[in-house]
Amino acid sequence: MAHATGPATGGSGGVSQPDLTQAEADTSTTFTSPAGDSVQQPLPTAQNQAADAPQTAPQTAPATAAANPTLAVALSAASVTAHGFKLDSSITSATTPLDVTVAWGDGTTTAATASGTQVVSSEHTYAELGTYTVKVTVADKAAGTEVTNELKVTTEGSDYTPYGPTRLLDTRNGTGAAKAKVAPYSSAHVKIGGNGGIPAGVTAVVLNVTVTNTTSGGHITAFADGDDKPTTSNVNFAPGQTVPNLVIVPVGANGYVNLYNGGWESVDLIADVTGYFTQSASSGYTSLPPERFVDTRSGLGSAKGQLGGQNSFGVQITGKGQVPASGVTAVALNVTVTNPKEAGHLTVYPSGQQAPTASNLNFTAGQTIANSVIVPVGPDGRINIRNGAWAGLDVIVDVVGYYSPASQAAYLPFAPERLIDTRDTAVWDGPLGGRDYIYLPIAPGEPGVKGFVFNATVTNTKDSGYLAVTPDPNSMDEYDTGNAAWPIPPTSSTLNWTTGKTVPNLVQASTGSHGIIDFWNQSDGNLDLVVDVFGVYEDN
Repeated sequence: MAHATGPATGGSGGVSQPDLTQAEADTSTTFTSPAGDSVQQPLPTAQNQAADAPQTAPQTAPATAAANPTLAVALSAASVTAHGFKLDSSITSATTPLDVTVAWGDGTTTAATASGTQVVSSEHTYAELGTYTVKVTVADKAAGTEVTNELKVTTEGSDYTPYGPTRLLDTRNGTGAAKAKVAPYSSAHVKIGGNGGIPAGVTAVVLNVTVTNTTSGGHITAFADGDDKPTTSNVNFAPGQTVPNLVIVPVGANGYVNLYNGGWESVDLIADVTGYFTQSASSGYTSLPPERFVDTRSGLGSAKGQLGGQNSFGVQITGKGQVPASGVTAVALNVTVTNPKEAGHLTVYPSGQQAPTASNLNFTAGQTIANSVIVPVGPDGRINIRNGAWAGLDVIVDVVGYYSPASQAAYLPFAPERLIDTRDTAVWDGPLGGRDYIYLPIAPGEPGVKGFVFNATVTNTKDSGYLAVTPDPNSMDEYDTGNAAWPIPPTSSTLNWTTGKTVPNLVQASTGSHGIIDFWNQSDGNLDLVVDVFGVYEDN
């Protein structure tokens, strides 16, 4: 059994609650408008009274206005969640009662009172992402004057727009880069913003990254151009392997992302885009506990029997399970290939179009391999799955979430942070045992957090099996008091491995009702687990 040596106790696995405060703080943006931009004027009532008075003398501001000549307000707004802000209105004034009104730019207002020079703090959550003009009015009724100031704010979260799938990079033929392998300890620079129909200013992009023609072991790290390269990894590979993995990676201010080759020798890289995120209202995310939609071995969601070579089948997504019947623009899946008769690739794409050249999974004969997939949903609510090999295979599809305009959770990418590494003996007391789990209390007591984007890697595997990632049914209070029940082991798989292999996969995990996520070792042998977090979905 692996568990942290820190304070979390009482369960079969466990880790102390990770501190993501700094990671989230690094994504916060501050907007300011100085006191010098304030505009002072007579109160509307005072103006009306002056207009109604007999015009026997030139009109001047009410004499009482001189009683508060320094009245001004400076504004500073900082994003605190995907949709929300904290606004500080710094008032300069004589010591006198004041009325403060904040118009948030979305048709809502909040009111407060003040007395003299002070800071009035307000918080607001916008229903939709976007840019809004906030107007603050401070009224001194006794003096018959008011001051106003405005600033524009843009919500921090990002909504998703499906795109493609489209190939943006292939170093084997010169697509998107020079026709040459990526040298060791160097990066391929992939243009995202402004490439094809992808707009400039995207905040993050969904790429299926494939490494191939490998001659030594290593890893690939995806990160925004202009940022420091993180110590985390996205794709791990061994000599001779072709390995894909989905990544959701921030995009640099110049519109580029970097794919760094951490191996000892050159490799070829392929990157296919399936969507992007922007700070404007589009499709939010609804995270779901994993639900199996397709298993060709049993005939669930498809004909019973292997998918033949060069053949495809359709999968109904909308109106099934917890996925609504309409409004879904894309679906988040975990797709597994098993029992393939020969090497090849699998492509997942929206119905109503031809299969693209992009691929989602690459496999060898007899291999069981899984990969996360985010794919647009066709107009009829269906997706297609195509076997690019010449011989048959079995396909398993688990749905973990969907994107729609009605979904409120927006994505906040941040610098990757390592949350679990059972190899670290300073923190962990050993590998994760067979049929055991680690619970990760990542967002207890935070109902606005709906999901996280992880990269999970298993290594030093002593037996073949699969990793399952699900919300925990217990609360932290139940763990802390020793009353947590052993969760029902899930049957859905996130990644699959054979003995001795190192395998990564992206995980879009629901936080469930308690903000705790379980990582299950569904094999009979020990393994080491590494989990990196890349971002969060929030609806507040």
